Amino acid sequence: MTVHFPFEHTYAALPANFFARVVPTPVASPRLIKLNRPLAIHLGLDPDRLASPEGTEILAGKRVPEGADPIAMAYAGHQFGHFVPQLGDGRAILLGEVIDADGIRRDIQLKGSGPTPFSRRGDGRAALGPVLREYIVSEAMATLGIPTTRSLAAVMTGESVLRETPLPGAVLTRVASSHIRVGTFQYFAARGDTEGVRRLADHVIGRHYPDLAHADRPYHALLDSVIARQADLVARWLLVGFIHGVMNTDNTSISGDTIDYGPCAFMDHYDPAKVFSSIDELGRYAYANQPRIALWNLTRLAECLLPLLGDEQDKAIEEAQSALGNFVETFDAAYQAGLRNKLGLFTVCDDDRALAQDLLDAMAKNQADFTLTFRRLSDAALTSADDGRVRELFADPNAYDEWAGRWRQRIAGEPQDPAARQTAMRSVNPAFIPRNHLIEAVIEAAVNRDDFAPFEELLTVLSKPYEDQPEFARYAQAPEPHQRVLRTFCGT
Repeated sequence: MTVHFPFEHTYAALPANFFARVVPTPVASPRLIKLNRPLAIHLGLDPDRLASPEGTEILAGKRVPEGADPIAMAYAGHQFGHFVPQLGDGRAILLGEVIDADGIRRDIQLKGSGPTPFSRRGDGRAALGPVLREYIVSEAMATLGIPTTRSLAAVMTGESVLRETPLPGAVLTRVASSHIRVGTFQYFAARGDTEGVRRLADHVIGRHYPDLAHADRPYHALLDSVIARQADLVARWLLVGFIHGVMNTDNTSISGDTIDYGPCAFMDHYDPAKVFSSIDELGRYAYANQPRIALWNLTRLAECLLPLLGDEQDKAIEEAQSALGNFVETFDAAYQAGLRNKLGLFTVCDDDRALAQDLLDAMAKNQADFTLTFRRLSDAALTSADDGRVRELFADPNAYDEWAGRWRQRIAGEPQDPAARQTAMRSVNPAFIPRNHLIEAVIEAAVNRDDFAPFEELLTVLSKPYEDQPEFARYAQAPEPHQRVLRTFCGT
C-alpha cells in the first residue's frame, strides 16, 4: 500500500538562492499520535494510507515520499526589533505542494524533522509539548474562523530531544497556503537583490493574489492587499482574546494566515497589557500592542518593496507611506465591526465605540473573564434574568450593572427580536477556547504519562467552539487561581 502525494513544486522552481535542498533526518521508531483525517481528505490524500506504517514514517521524516522535493526556505527577520539577515527554516522542511478540494495550493511541511543549513547550531528537532500546543491552537483557530495554518498530523519520533531536560521528540505536519513571510522579502532586500525581491513578489501575486497580475501597478496593489489582510487578521485575534507572543517579521505571513504558534495564548481575564511569552520581557507583543506591531512589520515589507514601487525613491516612499496609512482605518473598521457583532448590535451608532470600550475598561478593572463575559452576554440579550451570570464575573458587579443599563437602552432601539440577537451573538462569541491551563494539562498527561486521551477530548470540544456542549461544560470555565498559567514558552 503506497502513500501517494500529488505534489507540485512551484516554490522549489524558483532560483536556488531561495532555499536549500535538504532531506529530513530519519528517526528511530515513529508512532502516530494524531491524524487529521478530514483535512487529509480535503487535501486529496488517503487518510488510511497516511495512518499506515509507511505513512507514519513519511509524517515523521523517516521516509521521503515519491514526488517530494524537500527544501528549507531562506528568510531573514526582525526578532523583537533586532534584524537578523539570515534565519530560514531551521527545523522545518517543505515536502511539496498539493491542490486542495477548493482549488487552493497548500504547502505540506514537516516541523521538527532535523537540522537544515539554517539551523544555527540547533538540533532541528521539536519536543512533544510544543507540537501538541501548535496542533491544538491552530485547529482551534480554524474552527473559530480565523485564517491559520493547519495541522495534518503529529508523530512521536521515539527519540528524546534535549531542552532544559530530555523530552519526547515529535514532528508536526503543518499545512499552509504558503510559508512566505515578510522576512522572506527581507532576506533578498538585505542583500540588495532587487531581482530576488521582484521574483518573490511575482510568485506571491501568482499564488495568493492572482487578480492583481493585471493591475496597473501590481506591486502597489500587492502591498495594499497584504496590509488589508494583516489588519483584518489582527482584528480577529483581538476579538477572541488571542496573543501571538512572537510577532517577529519572520512570523508574519504574506498570505494573511496566523503562522508559527510558539508561546501563543488566549487571555482568561481581560487585560490589554497581557503578556504570556517568557521571552517577551518588555511586553513588545502584548495583547493590545499587536495592531501597532503588525503595522511596524508591514512597514518593513514596504521598505523591501520600494525598488518595485518606483524609480524615484522619494516618490516610492511617499506611495508606501500612503499605503501603510490605510492600515489603521482598515484595522479599526474590522475591529469595531467585530465588537458590534459581539455586543449584538445590528446597526451603527456614534456612541457604539464608547459603549464597547467602556465594557472592556470595566472588564479590565474588575478582572472579568474575556470569553465568558461575551458568551454570557449573549444569553443576557435574550432576557435580563441572565444578567446575574454576567455580573458575577466582575469583582464589583455594579460596574456591569451600570454598563448593562446603557447596553439595554441601545439594543432596545433596534427592531430585531431578542432571540435573533442571542443567536447572532452566540455565532461570534465562543463558549470554548484553548485555555492555557487546559493545554498544559494535555501536555503533562502526554509527556509524563503517555496519555493522549485528554488531547483527543480537548480537540473534540474545540471542534465546536460556538456550541454549548453541556457534557463538556468544565472546559468552558475559567481556571481556578492555582490553575492559572502565567508564562508560555517557545519550545525551540
